[in-house]
Amino acid sequence: MYHTHSPTALSLFQQAAQAGEFLITAEVAPPKGANSAHMIEMAATLKGRVHAVNITDGSRAVLRMSSLVASAILLQNGVEPICQMACRDRNRIALQADLMGAHALGIRNILALTGDPVKAGDHPDAKSVFDLESVRLLQLIQKMNQGVDCNDKPLTDGATDLFVGAAVDPQCASWSGLQSRFERKVTAGAQFFQSQLITDFERLEKFMDKIASVHNKPILAGIFLLKSAKNAQFINKCVPGVNIPEHIIERLAKAKHPLEEGVKIAAEQVQIARQLCHGVHMMAVKREDLIPKILDLAEVTKITKS
Repeated sequence: MYHTHSPTALSLFQQAAQAGEFLITAEVAPPKGANSAHMIEMAATLKGRVHAVNITDGSRAVLRMSSLVASAILLQNGVEPICQMACRDRNRIALQADLMGAHALGIRNILALTGDPVKAGDHPDAKSVFDLESVRLLQLIQKMNQGVDCNDKPLTDGATDLFVGAAVDPQCASWSGLQSRFERKVTAGAQFFQSQLITDFERLEKFMDKIASVHNKPILAGIFLLKSAKNAQFINKCVPGVNIPEHIIERLAKAKHPLEEGVKIAAEQVQIARQLCHGVHMMAVKREDLIPKILDLAEVTKITKS
C-alpha cells in the first residue's frame, strides 16, 4: 500500500534548490534481482545527509530493476528519490506512461538522460530505442507539466508536476558543444544539473563563470569515491571523458589504507566544489554507507527538514 506523503516530505530537494541551499544528492543503483533490501539499507544510511537519492536507470546499459519502481520503494521507506529516466529503452509512449506513473506514486524529481549505448552493457545484442534524446525528453516533460502530451493533446486526467534536471559534463572537450547543449537543456526546462565526475576543478570554475552563471540553475558537481589506484585506472580506461590525474592515482597507490585515502580525497573535492557551485552529487559505488563519513570530513552539516 502506498502511503500518502505531505507536500513537504515530497519536495525537500526542490525546496532546497529554490531556497539556494548547498544541495547534496547521492547515487544508489537499483538491485539486480527482485530483492531491494540492500538498496534500502544503503539509502537509509544517507537519511539526514542528502536532500535526495538518485536512482540510476540502466546505467552503462547494465540490467537493473526499473528506476521507477526502485524510486517508489525508496519513497515508501522515507527517502526522497530523484528518478533517472533514460531514452535508450523506451519510446515516447512508454516515457510518457512512466512519467505519469511517477507523479501518481509521489515521485517528483526526474533526471532526464539520453542513456548509455547498449554496446557498453551486459546485453550488447539488445535493440536500442532512442526515440527521443535528453533535450527532447525535457521538452516532453515541460509539456506534460503544462497538461498536454507530446502531440499537444490534453492530459484529461490531470497535468504532471515534475521537478526535472539534466546531466552536464563541464570537462567536455568541445567548449562550444558544452555551451550550446547546456543552453538547449535550460531552454527545454531543466531546473537543475548534475555533472559527471569532476577531476578538473579549474575547468569546472571556468564553466561556472562563463556558461552557468548566466542561467542561475543549480549545478551539482559529481564527486566519486575512488577505492584504490586500480579502481582509478579502471575508471580512466572505461568511463569516457574522465581523466583522473596521475597525482591522485599515485596518492592512492602510496596509501597504507587506499579506501581511507579515497574518502579523504572525496572530502577535499567536496570542499573545493563548495566554493565553486551549488552542490555535490556523491557517487560511491557499493559503498554508499561511506558518504556520511566523506561529508563529515568535508564539514558538511546534517540536513534539517524545513
